[in-house]
Amino acid sequence: MCTGKVQCLQWKDCAKNDERDGSVKKTGKVVIWVTKIICGCAIFALGFDLFLVPNDLNAGGLSGLAMIVVELTGFGSVGWVTLLANIPLFLIGWKKIGRKFFVGSLIGSVALSVFVELFELLPDFVTDPMLGALYGGLLCGLGSGLVFLSGASTGGADIAVRLLKQHFRHVPLGKIFMVLDGMIILLTAVTFRNAATLLYCGITLFCCSQLMDAVVYHFDYSKVALIVTSKYDEVAQVIGSKLYRGVTYLYGQGSYSGKDTKVILTAIKRQQVADLKELVVKIDPNAFIILQESHQVLGDGFARYSQDSL
Repeated sequence: MCTGKVQCLQWKDCAKNDERDGSVKKTGKVVIWVTKIICGCAIFALGFDLFLVPNDLNAGGLSGLAMIVVELTGFGSVGWVTLLANIPLFLIGWKKIGRKFFVGSLIGSVALSVFVELFELLPDFVTDPMLGALYGGLLCGLGSGLVFLSGASTGGADIAVRLLKQHFRHVPLGKIFMVLDGMIILLTAVTFRNAATLLYCGITLFCCSQLMDAVVYHFDYSKVALIVTSKYDEVAQVIGSKLYRGVTYLYGQGSYSGKDTKVILTAIKRQQVADLKELVVKIDPNAFIILQESHQVLGDGFARYSQDSL
Protein backbone atom coordinates (compact mmCIF):
# COMPACT_ATOMS: atom_id res chain seq x y z
CA MET A 1 0.00 0.00 0.00
CA CYS A 2 2.80 2.37 0.92
CA THR A 3 4.68 1.40 -2.20
CA GLY A 4 1.66 2.39 -4.25
CA LYS A 5 1.50 5.80 -2.56
CA VAL A 6 5.22 6.38 -3.12
CA GLN A 7 4.91 5.46 -6.80
CA CYS A 8 1.90 7.76 -7.13
CA LEU A 9 3.81 10.65 -5.56
CA GLN A 10 6.81 9.98 -7.78
CA TRP A 11 4.55 9.94 -10.85
CA LYS A 12 3.01 13.27 -9.82
CA ASP A 13 6.46 14.79 -9.26
CA CYS A 14 7.61 13.58 -12.69
CA ALA A 15 4.46 14.97 -14.29
CA LYS A 16 5.05 18.34 -12.63
CA ASN A 17 8.69 18.36 -13.76
CA ASP A 18 7.69 17.51 -17.33
CA GLU A 19 5.08 20.25 -17.30
CA ARG A 20 7.61 22.72 -15.93
CA ASP A 21 10.21 21.73 -18.56
CA GLY A 22 7.61 22.09 -21.29
CA SER A 23 6.65 25.54 -20.03
CA VAL A 24 10.33 26.64 -19.99
CA LYS A 25 10.87 25.39 -23.55
CA LYS A 26 7.72 27.14 -24.76
CA THR A 27 8.79 30.39 -23.08
CA GLY A 28 12.25 30.07 -24.68
CA LYS A 29 10.72 29.67 -28.14
CA VAL A 30 8.53 32.74 -27.62
CA VAL A 31 11.54 34.79 -26.51
CA ILE A 32 13.54 33.72 -29.60
CA TRP A 33 10.54 34.47 -31.84
CA VAL A 34 10.08 37.98 -30.43
CA THR A 35 13.84 38.62 -30.56
CA LYS A 36 13.98 37.75 -34.26
CA ILE A 37 11.09 40.12 -35.00
CA ILE A 38 12.70 42.95 -33.03
CA CYS A 39 16.12 42.40 -34.65
CA GLY A 40 14.53 42.45 -38.11
CA CYS A 41 12.72 45.71 -37.32
CA ALA A 42 15.94 47.26 -35.98
CA ILE A 43 17.83 46.39 -39.18
CA PHE A 44 15.01 47.74 -41.36
CA ALA A 45 14.84 51.00 -39.36
CA LEU A 46 18.61 51.39 -39.58
CA GLY A 47 18.55 51.15 -43.38
CA PHE A 48 15.54 53.46 -43.54
CA ASP A 49 16.97 56.22 -41.32
CA LEU A 50 20.61 56.06 -42.41
CA PHE A 51 20.20 55.66 -46.16
CA LEU A 52 16.66 56.30 -47.40
CA VAL A 53 15.48 59.30 -45.38
CA PRO A 54 18.62 61.49 -45.96
CA ASN A 55 18.23 60.97 -49.70
CA ASP A 56 14.44 61.45 -49.82
CA LEU A 57 13.96 57.89 -51.08
CA ASN A 58 10.71 55.98 -50.69
CA ALA A 59 10.49 52.19 -50.63
CA GLY A 60 6.75 52.23 -51.19
CA GLY A 61 4.61 50.74 -48.48
CA LEU A 62 1.49 52.06 -46.84
CA SER A 63 3.18 55.35 -45.92
CA GLY A 64 3.94 55.98 -49.59
CA LEU A 65 0.31 55.34 -50.47
CA ALA A 66 -0.78 57.65 -47.65
CA MET A 67 1.41 60.41 -49.12
CA ILE A 68 -0.47 60.11 -52.42
CA VAL A 69 -3.89 60.17 -50.71
CA VAL A 70 -3.00 63.28 -48.69
CA GLU A 71 -1.59 65.03 -51.76
CA LEU A 72 -4.62 64.32 -53.95
CA THR A 73 -7.37 64.78 -51.39
CA GLY A 74 -5.87 67.06 -48.77
CA PHE A 75 -7.39 64.75 -46.16
CA GLY A 76 -5.61 64.51 -42.81
CA SER A 77 -1.92 63.70 -42.46
CA VAL A 78 0.30 60.85 -43.62
CA GLY A 79 0.44 59.41 -40.08
CA TRP A 80 -3.33 59.39 -39.58
CA VAL A 81 -4.05 57.94 -43.04
CA THR A 82 -1.46 55.20 -42.43
CA LEU A 83 -3.01 54.39 -39.04
CA LEU A 84 -6.55 54.21 -40.45
CA ALA A 85 -5.44 51.98 -43.33
CA ASN A 86 -3.58 49.68 -40.91
CA ILE A 87 -6.69 48.85 -38.88
CA PRO A 88 -8.56 46.81 -41.55
CA LEU A 89 -5.31 45.18 -42.69
CA PHE A 90 -4.55 43.94 -39.17
CA LEU A 91 -8.09 42.61 -38.75
CA ILE A 92 -8.00 40.81 -42.10
CA GLY A 93 -4.55 39.41 -41.26
CA TRP A 94 -5.89 38.06 -37.96
CA LYS A 95 -8.84 36.41 -39.68
CA LYS A 96 -7.04 35.03 -42.76
CA ILE A 97 -3.61 34.11 -41.37
CA GLY A 98 -4.07 33.63 -37.64
CA ARG A 99 -3.52 35.01 -34.17
CA LYS A 100 0.25 34.39 -34.15
CA PHE A 101 0.67 36.51 -37.28
CA PHE A 102 -1.57 39.21 -35.78
CA VAL A 103 0.39 39.35 -32.50
CA GLY A 104 3.74 39.20 -34.32
CA SER A 105 2.69 42.00 -36.66
CA LEU A 106 1.62 44.16 -33.71
CA ILE A 107 5.03 43.60 -32.12
CA GLY A 108 6.74 44.33 -35.43
CA SER A 109 4.72 47.48 -36.06
CA VAL A 110 5.45 48.91 -32.60
CA ALA A 111 9.13 47.88 -32.68
CA LEU A 112 9.63 49.42 -36.12
CA SER A 113 8.05 52.72 -35.03
CA VAL A 114 10.27 52.82 -31.92
CA PHE A 115 13.47 52.07 -33.84
CA VAL A 116 12.65 54.56 -36.61
CA GLU A 117 12.21 57.29 -34.01
CA LEU A 118 15.34 56.18 -32.13
CA PHE A 119 17.63 55.99 -35.17
CA GLU A 120 16.52 59.42 -36.35
CA LEU A 121 18.94 60.73 -33.71
CA LEU A 122 21.89 59.25 -35.63
CA PRO A 123 23.82 61.58 -37.97
CA ASP A 124 23.28 61.20 -41.73
CA PHE A 125 25.52 58.38 -42.89
CA VAL A 126 25.64 59.05 -46.63
CA THR A 127 24.14 61.67 -48.90
CA ASP A 128 24.87 60.03 -52.25
CA PRO A 129 21.50 58.88 -53.68
CA MET A 130 22.96 55.84 -55.44
CA LEU A 131 24.70 54.53 -52.32
CA GLY A 132 21.61 55.34 -50.28
CA ALA A 133 19.39 53.41 -52.70
CA LEU A 134 21.71 50.37 -52.70
CA TYR A 135 22.51 50.02 -49.01
CA GLY A 136 19.10 51.20 -47.86
CA GLY A 137 17.47 48.54 -50.02
CA LEU A 138 19.82 45.83 -48.78
CA LEU A 139 19.30 46.60 -45.09
CA CYS A 140 15.54 47.00 -45.46
CA GLY A 141 15.36 43.71 -47.36
CA LEU A 142 17.41 41.91 -44.71
CA GLY A 143 15.22 43.27 -41.93
CA SER A 144 11.94 42.49 -43.71
CA GLY A 145 13.16 38.99 -44.54
CA LEU A 146 13.93 38.23 -40.88
CA VAL A 147 10.50 39.46 -39.81
CA PHE A 148 8.68 37.47 -42.53
CA LEU A 149 10.78 34.41 -41.68
CA SER A 150 9.45 34.68 -38.11
CA GLY A 151 5.88 34.43 -39.40
CA ALA A 152 5.10 38.09 -38.73
CA SER A 153 5.24 41.45 -40.49
CA THR A 154 5.96 45.11 -39.78
CA GLY A 155 2.36 46.04 -40.49
CA GLY A 156 1.10 48.17 -43.35
CA ALA A 157 1.77 46.91 -46.87
CA ASP A 158 3.71 43.91 -45.49
CA ILE A 159 0.38 42.47 -44.30
CA ALA A 160 -1.03 42.92 -47.81
CA VAL A 161 2.03 41.14 -49.24
CA ARG A 162 1.52 38.22 -46.83
CA LEU A 163 -2.19 38.02 -47.73
CA LEU A 164 -1.44 38.05 -51.47
CA LYS A 165 1.07 35.23 -50.92
CA GLN A 166 -1.83 32.97 -49.92
CA HIS A 167 -3.37 33.42 -53.38
CA PHE A 168 -0.10 33.37 -55.36
CA ARG A 169 1.71 30.54 -53.59
CA HIS A 170 4.05 29.86 -56.52
CA VAL A 171 5.37 33.45 -56.54
CA PRO A 172 8.31 34.28 -54.20
CA LEU A 173 7.55 36.74 -51.43
CA GLY A 174 10.07 39.30 -52.69
CA LYS A 175 8.47 39.40 -56.14
CA ILE A 176 5.04 40.16 -54.67
CA PHE A 177 6.63 42.85 -52.54
CA MET A 178 8.37 44.36 -55.57
CA VAL A 179 5.21 44.46 -57.70
CA LEU A 180 3.00 45.94 -54.96
CA ASP A 181 5.48 48.54 -53.74
CA GLY A 182 6.60 49.23 -57.31
CA MET A 183 3.05 50.32 -58.17
CA ILE A 184 3.00 52.61 -55.13
CA ILE A 185 6.37 54.13 -56.04
CA LEU A 186 5.21 54.70 -59.61
CA LEU A 187 2.08 56.46 -58.40
CA THR A 188 4.20 58.54 -56.02
CA ALA A 189 6.50 59.64 -58.85
CA VAL A 190 3.52 60.54 -61.07
CA THR A 191 1.78 62.44 -58.26
CA PHE A 192 4.84 64.46 -57.26
CA ARG A 193 6.28 64.58 -60.82
CA ASN A 194 9.76 63.42 -59.87
CA ALA A 195 11.28 60.96 -62.35
CA ALA A 196 14.74 60.88 -60.73
CA THR A 197 13.31 59.73 -57.41
CA LEU A 198 11.39 57.00 -59.25
CA LEU A 199 14.62 55.61 -60.75
CA TYR A 200 16.49 55.63 -57.45
CA CYS A 201 13.55 54.09 -55.62
CA GLY A 202 13.45 51.35 -58.26
CA ILE A 203 17.01 50.41 -57.30
CA THR A 204 16.06 50.38 -53.63
CA LEU A 205 13.03 48.21 -54.29
CA PHE A 206 14.98 45.72 -56.42
CA CYS A 207 17.73 45.31 -53.80
CA CYS A 208 15.15 45.00 -51.04
CA SER A 209 13.11 42.30 -52.79
CA GLN A 210 16.18 40.28 -53.81
CA LEU A 211 17.67 40.18 -50.32
CA MET A 212 14.26 39.46 -48.81
CA ASP A 213 13.93 36.35 -50.99
CA ALA A 214 17.51 35.38 -50.13
CA VAL A 215 16.72 35.50 -46.40
CA VAL A 216 13.33 33.76 -46.64
CA TYR A 217 14.28 31.05 -49.15
CA HIS A 218 17.96 30.76 -50.05
CA PHE A 219 19.45 30.87 -46.56
CA ASP A 220 17.40 27.80 -45.70
CA TYR A 221 19.27 25.31 -47.83
CA SER A 222 20.69 21.83 -47.47
CA LYS A 223 22.76 19.51 -49.63
CA VAL A 224 21.67 16.52 -51.69
CA ALA A 225 24.38 13.91 -52.17
CA LEU A 226 24.64 11.25 -54.87
CA ILE A 227 27.26 8.63 -54.00
CA VAL A 228 28.48 5.94 -56.39
CA THR A 229 30.44 3.22 -54.56
CA SER A 230 30.81 -0.55 -54.59
CA LYS A 231 30.40 -0.53 -50.80
CA TYR A 232 26.98 1.08 -50.81
CA ASP A 233 25.60 -0.97 -47.92
CA GLU A 234 28.43 0.09 -45.58
CA VAL A 235 28.16 3.72 -46.66
CA ALA A 236 24.38 3.73 -46.20
CA GLN A 237 24.74 2.24 -42.72
CA VAL A 238 27.30 4.80 -41.56
CA ILE A 239 25.21 7.71 -42.92
CA GLY A 240 22.29 6.49 -40.84
CA SER A 241 24.28 5.75 -37.67
CA LYS A 242 26.69 8.72 -37.71
CA LEU A 243 24.80 11.49 -39.51
CA TYR A 244 21.27 10.30 -38.64
CA ARG A 245 20.09 10.76 -42.22
CA GLY A 246 17.95 8.48 -44.34
CA VAL A 247 19.23 6.91 -47.54
CA THR A 248 17.47 5.94 -50.78
CA TYR A 249 18.93 3.53 -53.32
CA LEU A 250 18.76 4.45 -56.99
CA TYR A 251 19.45 1.56 -59.34
CA GLY A 252 22.01 2.26 -62.04
CA GLN A 253 24.44 0.60 -64.39
CA GLY A 254 28.08 1.38 -65.09
CA SER A 255 28.63 2.54 -68.69
CA TYR A 256 32.10 1.00 -69.00
CA SER A 257 31.73 -2.11 -66.83
CA GLY A 258 28.10 -2.81 -67.62
CA LYS A 259 27.59 -3.90 -64.00
CA ASP A 260 24.41 -3.14 -62.10
CA THR A 261 24.93 -1.00 -58.99
CA LYS A 262 23.10 1.01 -56.36
CA VAL A 263 23.54 4.77 -56.19
CA ILE A 264 23.04 6.36 -52.77
CA LEU A 265 20.77 9.40 -52.55
CA THR A 266 20.66 11.33 -49.28
CA ALA A 267 19.84 14.85 -48.04
CA ILE A 268 22.06 16.37 -45.34
CA LYS A 269 22.50 19.66 -43.52
CA ARG A 270 25.18 21.96 -44.94
CA GLN A 271 27.28 21.60 -41.75
CA GLN A 272 27.39 17.82 -42.30
CA VAL A 273 29.10 17.99 -45.71
CA ALA A 274 32.67 17.62 -44.36
CA ASP A 275 31.63 14.71 -42.11
CA LEU A 276 29.91 12.96 -45.02
CA LYS A 277 33.01 13.19 -47.24
CA GLU A 278 35.26 11.90 -44.47
CA LEU A 279 32.99 8.96 -43.63
CA VAL A 280 32.54 7.89 -47.27
CA VAL A 281 36.22 8.18 -48.20
CA LYS A 282 37.25 6.14 -45.14
CA ILE A 283 35.07 3.27 -46.37
CA ASP A 284 35.80 3.65 -50.08
CA PRO A 285 38.61 6.03 -51.19
CA ASN A 286 37.47 5.60 -54.81
CA ALA A 287 33.85 6.59 -54.17
CA PHE A 288 32.29 9.11 -56.55
CA ILE A 289 30.46 11.87 -54.64
CA ILE A 290 28.21 14.51 -56.20
CA LEU A 291 26.92 17.33 -53.97
CA GLN A 292 24.10 19.63 -55.05
CA GLU A 293 22.58 22.62 -53.29
CA SER A 294 18.92 22.15 -52.40
CA HIS A 295 16.48 24.72 -51.05
CA GLN A 296 13.69 24.00 -48.57
CA VAL A 297 14.04 20.27 -48.04
CA LEU A 298 10.82 18.92 -46.52
CA GLY A 299 10.45 15.70 -44.57
CA ASP A 300 11.81 13.79 -41.58
CA GLY A 301 14.72 15.63 -39.98
CA PHE A 302 14.04 18.78 -41.99
CA ALA A 303 11.21 21.31 -42.26
CA ARG A 304 7.56 20.28 -42.35
CA TYR A 305 5.15 21.56 -44.97
CA SER A 306 2.51 24.03 -43.84
CA GLN A 307 -0.12 25.94 -45.76
CA ASP A 308 1.13 29.06 -43.98
CA SER A 309 4.73 28.50 -45.13
CA LEU A 310 6.30 31.24 -47.23
